[in-house]
Amino acid sequence: MRQLGYRAVDALVERWTALAGDTPWKGGSHEEMSVGFGESPHPPEAGRPPGEVLDEALTQVLSRAGRVDHPRFMAFVPSAPTWPSVVADFLAGGFNVFQGTWLESAGPSRMELQVVDWFREWVGFPQGAQGVLTSGGSASNLLAIAMARILAEDPPRPVVYLPDQGHSSLSKACRISGIDVEGIRTLPTGPDRRLRPETVARAVDEDRAAGRHPLLLCANGGATNTGVVDPLPALSRLCREAGIRLHVDAAYGGFAMLDPEGATALEGLGDADSVTLDPHKWFFQPYECGALLVREEGALERAFRVTPEYLQDTELGRAQVNFADRGLQLTRSFRALKIWMSVQTFGMQAFREAVGVGIRRAREAEAWIVAHPRLELLSPASLGIVTYRYRGVMRSDAGSPDRSTLNAPGLDASSTDEPALDALNRSIQERIVAEGTAMISSTRLDERFALRLCILNPTTGPEMVEGVLRRVVELGDELQGAFG
Repeated sequence: MRQLGYRAVDALVERWTALAGDTPWKGGSHEEMSVGFGESPHPPEAGRPPGEVLDEALTQVLSRAGRVDHPRFMAFVPSAPTWPSVVADFLAGGFNVFQGTWLESAGPSRMELQVVDWFREWVGFPQGAQGVLTSGGSASNLLAIAMARILAEDPPRPVVYLPDQGHSSLSKACRISGIDVEGIRTLPTGPDRRLRPETVARAVDEDRAAGRHPLLLCANGGATNTGVVDPLPALSRLCREAGIRLHVDAAYGGFAMLDPEGATALEGLGDADSVTLDPHKWFFQPYECGALLVREEGALERAFRVTPEYLQDTELGRAQVNFADRGLQLTRSFRALKIWMSVQTFGMQAFREAVGVGIRRAREAEAWIVAHPRLELLSPASLGIVTYRYRGVMRSDAGSPDRSTLNAPGLDASSTDEPALDALNRSIQERIVAEGTAMISSTRLDERFALRLCILNPTTGPEMVEGVLRRVVELGDELQGAFG
């Protein structure tokens, strides 16, 4: 047991120390991944030496995946866990903690209460607000929407309002919660991609006039696409006046509240009825680790508590919280340990500084993009995210084309061939990923293909971000003639 454990730790340490010098992504097709897993599709009847099995897992499986903790992994939403949090997951697995009831996990449950209370204080919820750790934002959003419907006593024709920049898990959660198609209202955002209160108010009035039951507004606390935050103070006032709940999906951006700039962007977060957070994103924890916070004391238990006869021994009084009563899972892993060990090891100042790095890097990227004549900013830096594209034209300060220094032929500001621009930028992205410069992803904004940087890793240096942008320009200059 010790030999296998030491080899696993050595393998992790070797990976972590060599990570920056390795490529940020390495995948493969199904056919490629099928090679090396043995010719037989059936499990073996006889076992093999554990060291041999570990080596196969390391070389043929774990090596072929995105290195989301790589400093040049700027795609999707990265995750860069702390070493104490990884050790904590190892311990929680080894101790095989069942954390559904206090009876079976007094220490772990008390620790989860403490961690949830930290989050409550940071968000700005009052004393008595409660929460639960989940597998991630998708599970937390599902619980929030299901809870809203249950607390409203399952009204007929319920309506949930989502911004068009909302995460896909919200519409999925509505469907799972039994909200009909007509009750899932996706509302358009403004030019700044923020949800306007008047748009919500108009939709609520229309639905009530049509005999529907407005139930819940889901707002963004850092949209996955662009990092934007909806106007939370105005939306919370509107929801109170309209008599509907406000849920803020801050799975991506919520922990930016630890940074002064992030806290300003997230003003009003504490006025929501419920908030989703993801510690496995900007709080540097391994997957799976999410959280749902609820302003109203006891709301989670009223929505989800079920007491079968075979659990009667676990009823130990209100102070001894059974976290199974706060969500979907009875069998739950011990998620709080990794958060607690990380905070105790490094202290909150280190976390604040680490969060601030991502916000600054995105601001620096925005400035570089705006200053470069052949790049076009598509959305400004917001909570670590910036989107842009290669445009292939020199621009003056006034924004008009300046061709005096444009050497390469190809696309320019007068071009209306958006499909060509899309294809060019997709080709740039594919080349950057394939050559190992960085892992970057894309999105679409206003029907335009956009390159997207999401910078959360505190080890991502300014030279890495600038290197990616320089490479985008180099490839654009090289490739644009083929797309003109």
